[in-house]
Amino acid sequence: MTNEFENFNDRDEEWLHELELRATDLENELFDWREAHARELADSGYGRDGTPRRSGEGRPGMLRAQPRRTPPRPARPLDDQPDEALHHLIEDEETDDDLTTIIGTGGRTGWPEPGRRRSSAQQRTQALIDRGRRSTRRARKPKSRKTLLTVAGIAAVIAIAAVFIFRSSPGWPSSVATVQSQIDTACQNPNIASEPAQLNFACAKDTNQILWVFALMTSGNNPQYSDAKTGRQGLEPITPTQGGQVAWSLNMHHPYDPMDPVDSLQVAARAINNIIGGATLTGTNGKPVVQPGLESDPANCAKYTGSSAIVSHAGFPSLCAQPVTSTTGQAALVADTYRQWMVGATAASAYDVSVLFSNASNPGNPQVQAILKTLPNVK
Repeated sequence: MTNEFENFNDRDEEWLHELELRATDLENELFDWREAHARELADSGYGRDGTPRRSGEGRPGMLRAQPRRTPPRPARPLDDQPDEALHHLIEDEETDDDLTTIIGTGGRTGWPEPGRRRSSAQQRTQALIDRGRRSTRRARKPKSRKTLLTVAGIAAVIAIAAVFIFRSSPGWPSSVATVQSQIDTACQNPNIASEPAQLNFACAKDTNQILWVFALMTSGNNPQYSDAKTGRQGLEPITPTQGGQVAWSLNMHHPYDPMDPVDSLQVAARAINNIIGGATLTGTNGKPVVQPGLESDPANCAKYTGSSAIVSHAGFPSLCAQPVTSTTGQAALVADTYRQWMVGATAASAYDVSVLFSNASNPGNPQVQAILKTLPNVK
């Protein structure tokens, strides 16, 4: 409705503008005609009043143009005329002769005075020269085009965001989740901490990923793993003899089964804690025998904690005076533990273990993904 109203106003305004220009042109032509007629009278011997100077023949004013009168048209407000009526009026005005039109419209009610009309016509003529004529069919497409571009832009942003949000990001093998649930069960054994220092790095909340990282690197998270060459078996590969010795200290209520993932994880957790914190065993002579752990060495403590200070008690293995809490310190401790757990492991494989441990919550890490691609039979 708004577009139709604007188009109607434009057409009405142009119609009025064209009539004003037409009237101005006819006024100029009438003025020129009067001047030419006056010159003809002077040349032919007639006075300016139309009477002959040499002869009394003819009637005064017989050469004066007698304008043809047209009945005045009823004045109607321009805003009340529809588009079709406006076109008919323009056509009617064009059929009248120039002189009759200017005389007929000169006394029409509501038209501006000649001087004012001429000034307005000159302004409109100059506007036409400067800016050109406005089209009555001005399209309102720019708004539609802007709306279309805006919608297209929003759709593109949503599509790009959906690609980043819903695309599959790299993660850990599906078997890791299974081993994590088995770790929760295995760590409920109260005898997993080292004796007598009660160090429990393997089942601590922030470091228990060491268990599934070791399993991933050694057996590929396969609880039925068996290496005929080394004799290691189970999820955390160890020889049955060694596993049985460690299992004795866990006070299990059933025979140790290396192929049971929970039994294998419990044995590995106790062994890892003993490697780090040391252990006190009973010798063949009945006396206690202290076995030092990684934290019993001041040089290791300096690497793990930044301080070489250790704490020693009679009958207990020495431990670092400061806890191992930094990411780099824990990574170094895990690498050293792996090389003692897997005798003969290379420094490169120990480093890979430390990378997996440090990025347990960031499987998309490029180093992690590169390491996972080198592991055989990982699901």
